[in-house]
Amino acid sequence: MVRFISSAVGAAFVFVLAIALFGSIKSQITDPVQPTAVDEFHLAPKEVELASNGVFGKFDKRELQRGLQVYKEVCSNCHSLSLIAFRDLKALGYNDAQVKKFAADWGTKQPTFDEKSGDRGERPNVPSDHFPKVYYPGTGNPPDLSLITKARHEGPAYVYSLLTGYTTEPAALLKKFPDSKTPDGLFYNPYFANLNIAMPPPLTSEGQVTYLDGTKPTVEQMAKDVSAFLTWTAEPNLEARHTAGFAVSIFLLIFCFLAWGAYQNVWRDKQH
Repeated sequence: MVRFISSAVGAAFVFVLAIALFGSIKSQITDPVQPTAVDEFHLAPKEVELASNGVFGKFDKRELQRGLQVYKEVCSNCHSLSLIAFRDLKALGYNDAQVKKFAADWGTKQPTFDEKSGDRGERPNVPSDHFPKVYYPGTGNPPDLSLITKARHEGPAYVYSLLTGYTTEPAALLKKFPDSKTPDGLFYNPYFANLNIAMPPPLTSEGQVTYLDGTKPTVEQMAKDVSAFLTWTAEPNLEARHTAGFAVSIFLLIFCFLAWGAYQNVWRDKQH
C-alpha cells in the first residue's frame, strides 16, 4: 500500500512537471519574446590598444601619467579613487618629492574627526593617504573607479567605448521603439547597459586636457589614456602576474619534459 501511494505521488509530480514544461514550450512558440531596444542597439565594446594588453603586456608609464592627468582634471570631481594611495603613484615614475607635492595640491582634503570634541575638519593630504572620497549627499554617489575595469566585462575597452560612445539617438531606434526615447536628463550611449546614462559626456573636445609631454589630446587619446590608468588602479601588479605566469609556464614545460624522460628511462625495458 505504501509503495502504491509513493508511486502515485511520484507520477502526479511528473505529470505536473510535464504540464508546466508543455505550457512553457507552447508559450514560447505562440508568444515569442519580442526584442527590445537594448537587444538591437546595445553595442559590444570597441577594441582599444593598450600597452598592458596581452599575456606579455606591460604598463607604459607615460601613458599612465597622461591617464592620471585626465582623471585629475576631468573625472575626479565626480568619481572617487578610494583604494589608491598617493604613494602608490611612485609606480608611475614619480619620485617622493613629486608624490608629496601631488598629494598636498590635491583639490579635496582629508576629513578629520576629533573624538573628544566631536568636531569635524580637514587637513592636507600626505603620501600615505588614499585619494579622498567624493560625496554627493542626498543624490547618490557615482561609482568609485578604483576597480571599474575589473567590475565591467572587457573593462578597459568598456571604459574607452563608453567615453567615446556618446551620440544622438538613432532614428531607426525611435522609429521601431518610439517608447524608448532617451528621457530628459539622460544621455544616449549604445555602450551603456540600458542605452541611457545619467553622466554627461566627460570628454567633449580636443584639447580639454593639455598633456605635459606634448601628446595631442584628442578625445580618443584622452579616453585611451584614462582607460590605461584605470587598468593600473584595478591591477597594479599586472606586470608581476604576467612575469610569474610566464615563469610558471616555462617551469611546467621543463617539468613535463623531465617527467617524460624519466618515464622513458624507468620503463624502457618493461613490457606494457
